Amino acid sequence: MIIVFYSKRNMTWYKTYLKTYNSSPEDITDDIIAGIADRLAKLQSKTPLATVSVIAYNEERNLIACLWALSEMVCKYPVEIIGVNNNSKDRTEEIFQKVGIPYFNESRNSCGYARQCGLQNAKGKYHINIDADTLYPPVYVETMVEALSKPGIVAANSLWSYIPDVNHSKVSLIFYEAFRDLYLFFQSIKRPEMSVRGLVFAYDSALARKVGIRTDIKRGEDGSLALGLKKYGKIAFVRTRKARAVTGYGTLAADGSLMNSFKVRLLKGLKSVPALFASKSHYQDEASNLIDNSKKEK
Repeated sequence: MIIVFYSKRNMTWYKTYLKTYNSSPEDITDDIIAGIADRLAKLQSKTPLATVSVIAYNEERNLIACLWALSEMVCKYPVEIIGVNNNSKDRTEEIFQKVGIPYFNESRNSCGYARQCGLQNAKGKYHINIDADTLYPPVYVETMVEALSKPGIVAANSLWSYIPDVNHSKVSLIFYEAFRDLYLFFQSIKRPEMSVRGLVFAYDSALARKVGIRTDIKRGEDGSLALGLKKYGKIAFVRTRKARAVTGYGTLAADGSLMNSFKVRLLKGLKSVPALFASKSHYQDEASNLIDNSKKEK
């Protein structure tokens, strides 16, 4: 059933934005930039229900495509779109300036600090995480807001696909994503915090500030936040294609081929199968994942 579902999906909405994805800023025409800026300005609300927070670290080659997709969102709820420049060394800040959205510079490097910066400056009741190397479908924000608006829901997480390329065929990605999503589904029943991913995560702003976003770890700040949030309510998992983002390969590429990545994750998943059937309220930090804040820059 799952494989049939994926084989029939129509993920073509993002193809227009690929014209500027992984592209040098000087190769992108002024009229594209002007159009993005104009549409983003029209979306901004002074009294937003949701804050869409775009974090970027050295994303000059992908940020414009991300903002282009966001500029064409269809949302019946008032929103604000803000940026966080996480100490980038390239032209990321210049792009935020060109499109005209409010942005904030966070000099401390890490997803934790970047997401914390976005949350601290968010005006909306809901905070929607956006990664600059990811593209989001037109009704993504609206769909996530509707999920968050349901009684008892404190956070929402959707799914994501990868952009097919010469090294990753559509067919191989269909199978990979189908099995991955199936595993995330079973994992979310007892351990929703383990199935959360920052690039498709949204939550109640006030509760998130109360829980806090960890800045002392290299990765996993999203799962840690979800763990704290589930004390106050449920985490909704949005599985409709309307909220399915598409992204690059990130950590997936570190394993080499897609087949090898599948093997690595399959073995890891099989080892943790018993844990799927028991909830957990605390996790032990791995020493390798801790950030040494004792070494201050002089």
